[in-house]
Amino acid sequence: MKARTIRGFTLVELLVVIAIIGILIALLLPAVQAAREAARRSQCLNNLVQLGIALHHYEGSHESLPPGVVDAKGPIRSEPVGYHMSWLVQILPYMDDGATFRHVDFSVGAYDPKNEAVRKVFRPYMVCPSDGRIYPATGDKRGTNNYAGCHHHVEAPIDAANQGVLYLNSRINTRDVPDGSSFTLLVGEKRIGDADLGWMSGTRATLRNTGTPINKTVEPGSPSPARSDGAGGAAEKPQTDNPLYVGGFGSYHPGGANFALVDGSVRFLSEAIDKSLYESLGHRADGKLMDQPF
Repeated sequence: MKARTIRGFTLVELLVVIAIIGILIALLLPAVQAAREAARRSQCLNNLVQLGIALHHYEGSHESLPPGVVDAKGPIRSEPVGYHMSWLVQILPYMDDGATFRHVDFSVGAYDPKNEAVRKVFRPYMVCPSDGRIYPATGDKRGTNNYAGCHHHVEAPIDAANQGVLYLNSRINTRDVPDGSSFTLLVGEKRIGDADLGWMSGTRATLRNTGTPINKTVEPGSPSPARSDGAGGAAEKPQTDNPLYVGGFGSYHPGGANFALVDGSVRFLSEAIDKSLYESLGHRADGKLMDQPF
């Protein structure tokens, strides 16, 4: 009986197979990453929908939207000094987070040791999954957030005379938006800076303006924080020598950021949006004609 010879792979054939597998992975990887980003962007939009609903429920109960920040005086300095209770603190009960709200001691400020435990709380609905850092890179642990209210239409300190919808001691009702609720920004995404003061702080941590273009970094070339998905983008850092600086909106989604408008709708705005149009969206009553899509 003649023995059968079993033929194996030659080295060349093995290398060809490996090369084919490598090509397939290279072709499929961008599609997988795009699908993951689409899912993260969808979740981010859902977070904004929920925040918008909570803000409107607050208005229904109090006959106005919450103050962007509560403090005895302005302008607000982005430093851990002052009362500085943010709008996010006010809407906790309307996010089905009444337990956290009940642990806030409103007799003292956001940075007081009595509020330390609450200040460290992390809530997934406050964080975009494309960013996902629980705490800033430096300082004590503070639960962070990727969503900020629109306080003004140009770069200016957070104060009582701002023209956005959420600002110092604001009490804006949706009827107080003559430009139209579908043409005025309510909340948008922001990148978490290294010195971010957290979601309780009514500073640039929770308020931004449309005076700075979407995704514009404050310090060109500032490095992106390391993230598990390896996505690029520059991390926004505040001008540490100017605590009155606020800055603009931004995200880790390619090409723009997600926003909620006063009417409750949510949409993605391109970072290439017309500058004048974008600034008008941050002003509740500038009276300008919106003659182009956004």
